[in-house]
Amino acid sequence: MTVIIGAFAGILCTVSFLPQVIKIYKTKRVQDISLLTFSVFTTGVFLWFVYGLLIGDIPVIITNALIFFLALIIVVMKIRYSEQKGTGSVH
Repeated sequence: MTVIIGAFAGILCTVSFLPQVIKIYKTKRVQDISLLTFSVFTTGVFLWFVYGLLIGDIPVIITNALIFFLALIIVVMKIRYSEQKGTGSVH
């Protein structure tokens, strides 16, 4: 039962970022996205990924690798689309 709950939690946490990635990609609107928040979050997820590697926990590794990838896409789009708008601000 714990494996099922863990797998379900990992799936939900991972797919929760897909709507945001898709919305930003389609609209190119990033002004309401906090670069600081997503940068700190992305760093934390990367550290969870490293932790998973260190303890050899495959579900932790896979879940956090996928979340890291999606969160990093949001950070990159935030920077890119903020610069394209010419706002000069990526905060």
